[in-house]
Amino acid sequence: MAGSERRGGRRGGKARAAGGAGAGYGALRHPFAAQGAFSDDEIAAMHDTALRVLEDLGIRVLLSEARAILRGAGAIVDEDSAMVRIGRDMVAEALRQAPRSVRLRAADPARERVFAPGEMLFMAGAGCPNVTDLMRGRRAGSRESFVETLRLQQVFDVIHMHGPSAEPQDVPIHLRHYAMMEDQLANGAKPLFVYARGRGQVEEAFHMIRLARGLDEAGFRDGVWATTVINTNSPRQIDVPMARGIIDFARAGQLTLITPFCLAGAMAPVTVAGALVLQHAEALAGIVLAQMAAPGAPVAYGGFSSNVDMKSGSPAFGTPEHVRANLGSGQLARFIGLPWRSATGAASNVADAQGATETVMALWGAVLAQATVTVHAAGWLEGGLSFGYEKFICDVEALQVMAALAQPAAADTAALAFEAIAEVPPGGHFFAAAHTMERYETAFHAPLVADLANHGAWRDAGGLRADERATAIWQEALADFTPPRACDGAAGRLARWVADRRQAGGMPPEEM
Repeated sequence: MAGSERRGGRRGGKARAAGGAGAGYGALRHPFAAQGAFSDDEIAAMHDTALRVLEDLGIRVLLSEARAILRGAGAIVDEDSAMVRIGRDMVAEALRQAPRSVRLRAADPARERVFAPGEMLFMAGAGCPNVTDLMRGRRAGSRESFVETLRLQQVFDVIHMHGPSAEPQDVPIHLRHYAMMEDQLANGAKPLFVYARGRGQVEEAFHMIRLARGLDEAGFRDGVWATTVINTNSPRQIDVPMARGIIDFARAGQLTLITPFCLAGAMAPVTVAGALVLQHAEALAGIVLAQMAAPGAPVAYGGFSSNVDMKSGSPAFGTPEHVRANLGSGQLARFIGLPWRSATGAASNVADAQGATETVMALWGAVLAQATVTVHAAGWLEGGLSFGYEKFICDVEALQVMAALAQPAAADTAALAFEAIAEVPPGGHFFAAAHTMERYETAFHAPLVADLANHGAWRDAGGLRADERATAIWQEALADFTPPRACDGAAGRLARWVADRRQAGGMPPEEM
């Protein structure tokens, strides 16, 4: 169905360029052979060293419930220090139980995806406390900006999973999960995101999904309706809400992307190999907890390792170390056989050449490493402190190029074009060749932001930079947005329950 015929997308010619429903950017598989940065023996040594870390050094688990689950499965637990030592036999059993393929459910069945090795999914920049654009400047994230970023995620087919791009700072934390779920359920027809900020908030978010989508318990467990990111506290610690989130999502049959954030030189060893060992150990510990809490629970291996600037301590992205860590993470994920989550990123403060280079270099690392989902793939600035509207549009262009590369190139007899070559004399041109005239309207990828005009035409049109052209694109996307038909009625089904919960005082997040 064309983008102009479908609600939840843009209309007209720009909609086609933006990647409407008919653009083929939805179900993608990796087009390139998996690449690596380390030898097979080096990856095996990283895995073995990570097992030594878990066996001999252990990991601190701050939640007593999680320690009890791990102790019951055979781990050695010191309650005084909260340190847990996990044997390699437990790791092997957890990896045996973890599913290799997960069905991501969505309000619109056409937006459902398979989460498995070889699939290529993208999520926008997430968890940003601020937003920025050329029209309104940098400002704290609000509920208005949260809705706007959700709608941008919905419009572009190359964004496959919803994420919390702009944290609504104007909503108190004990009420924020109501607003974030209401807005996702009313504006987004793609797989949903839920923060793991304590059992109470998670259970209420799950209830809202069931209520809005008309699901009973069996329907909610039929595939994955909610995904969360679990970040360990590197080095070697899992805090209370993260451990609780692993348990609660596992027991509800929902997906956890278990992702250490290991910055080499800061929270991880200064070498990429050492950072990957720590990342691997922490991710394995989370996977073990999930499987011991609920065998067969959907989980993903997570890798988000890069380096810091040793002059300032600030995180860096798109560096050789970041790309190498992405490639190594992919090798480790393939070694244990699980789907995995990677990330791009940008330290740049604005949507400039630095930001584009950082994000695209990291994107290539994730794609060549065959990440199942790449998070922060569009819009991330300032190391995650800000979501940029123009940056989102410019990054979507890069993602659409990746999506286009995932489509097979024609190489049949007609595409080989012998007759066209014979038709055009030496020194001639192919502009008017019959072969060209039959195909020119759809022959090449149509850019979203790029201006391919010559200098004079570009100057006469206003001489706009790419980020300035991107402003008009996000403005049009939001102006033309209509909530997807699959979301019809969701707000009404939630209204009374949410009002009662707000009146009752809401649900505070869990202490760390």
